[in-house]
Amino acid sequence: MLVQQQNELIGLIGHAVQVVAPEARPEIKLERPKVAAHGDVACNVAMQLAKPLKRNPRQLAEAIVQVLREQPQAQQLLAEVEVAGPGFINFRLTAAAHQAVITEVLRESEKFGHAPGHGERVLVEFVSANPTGPLHVGHARQAALGDAICRLFEASGYDVYREFYYNDAGNQIDNLALSVQARAQGISPDASEFPADGYRGDYILEIAEQYLAGATVQASDGEPVQAAADPNDLEAIRRFAVAFLRHEQDLDLQAFDLRFDNFYLESSLYETGRVEQTVQRLIDSGHTYEHEGALWLRTTELNEGDDKDRVMRKREGGYTYFVPDVAYHVTKWERGYQRAINIQGTDHHGTVARVRAGLQALGVGIPKGYPDYVLHNMVKVMRGNEEVKISKRAGSYVTLRELIDWVGRDAVRFFLIQRRADTEFVFDIDLALKQSDENPVYYVQYAHARICSVLQQWGGDVDSLATAQLQHLQAPTEFALMQRLASFPAMIQAAVADLAPHHVAFWLRDCAADFHAYYNAERVLVNDPALREARLALLAATRQVIANGLQLLGVSAPERLERS
Repeated sequence: MLVQQQNELIGLIGHAVQVVAPEARPEIKLERPKVAAHGDVACNVAMQLAKPLKRNPRQLAEAIVQVLREQPQAQQLLAEVEVAGPGFINFRLTAAAHQAVITEVLRESEKFGHAPGHGERVLVEFVSANPTGPLHVGHARQAALGDAICRLFEASGYDVYREFYYNDAGNQIDNLALSVQARAQGISPDASEFPADGYRGDYILEIAEQYLAGATVQASDGEPVQAAADPNDLEAIRRFAVAFLRHEQDLDLQAFDLRFDNFYLESSLYETGRVEQTVQRLIDSGHTYEHEGALWLRTTELNEGDDKDRVMRKREGGYTYFVPDVAYHVTKWERGYQRAINIQGTDHHGTVARVRAGLQALGVGIPKGYPDYVLHNMVKVMRGNEEVKISKRAGSYVTLRELIDWVGRDAVRFFLIQRRADTEFVFDIDLALKQSDENPVYYVQYAHARICSVLQQWGGDVDSLATAQLQHLQAPTEFALMQRLASFPAMIQAAVADLAPHHVAFWLRDCAADFHAYYNAERVLVNDPALREARLALLAATRQVIANGLQLLGVSAPERLERS
């Protein structure tokens, strides 16, 4: 059911309710019946109002239906209205109401399902990897989720700003520098004098060799860094190693077809004094205290989700990891982003309460619940029924680029989005390479390519289908497919509200299934010109909406696919 049709029906129900119960002010919601035979859409407004109005819900529903049937507008939209069970109202749309989606899709094309811009801004932070190694499959899942969420918000009319936060300060960067220095000095990762917490992948040797060769590297948003070639200059090694890995991660992002509007450096928060300023403001707010030489934040008073107060400044000096995070999120708010979304791994779960508590303690008007978080589980990679754990280059994990090399970018994106973010996911390499209905991305792309093949075989002008006589579409599989297409805009709205791009993947699989069922049941290129054009119009609309859905996931919509 199209969004405008939903709004029209809600208005009609609202009018009927006002006639039957003028004092009522219900929130009218529509839902799809669990059993398709019960109708196209249902409403429980009578059951919602029965108790406050002290009326029998079924009798109330029958009174509402009686008023609805008398409205001329309802007669154009609704073929049947009936009361079911204890007071549900079930609606069945007219054939013309179902067929209207084809006209709208052909008119709006790639904009079908998109809302007009409304000027609201949202900052989405994702990937945000430490520059200590190549991006791994966990970063890949985060990248796929973050990019899809950005695309969904853009489709919903938001101005979206994409940000990558580089954790280029702290112990991990120290360990990186020491690891590169050790390799530059000829110390093997297996040697006892190699740093205990060092990085042992072959990429560390690559950095050391490039450093000793005096190479120059440059990250996408930084100044070129030339290696000093001195294995004893730890600070020079640190600068070069971070720049080298930022450049490597840029290549990873390019391979995944990701773009960012800004790369924000954690180190800049210290260099500009923002961390110290934030700590002082927290002290001034009265929400901190000293205990055993450490500075603590009263998170238990500020956030019910934290079970104990948290250390901000350690007894031996230095800040705990959530303190610069608080300072960083203040910058998001000060830059005018009243909506911010972070895509992070579930290992950051403890950060959520602490960052939000710190922002509340500052008392600068940041609302509770800021920012929003999408926390994702890690990914297990399987190949040949065995888990793939080791990358020779990275040393201990499968990299993003390896995954792309194995199965292609489309499969990586679709597979990593097709489940809820907080569920564990097994990436089956063998399945991703299959050219069969078992492979969900192939199944969806094949539906698109199959339609392209039919339209090519027809050979006519697709634009001419805008005037097709759609009343000829009467088969049950045609109505099922039209209903699926009409649900696309509402699905986008739900995916944005839930921060759940897997809704798109689910919808695409269901739409492909509806198309394949229709294609197998009905001939398209029939002799009757009017019926042929109507069915071609349905196919052209289906092709467009599948392409629109794939675009939301950053997945291509090929016009040709070979099938084994």
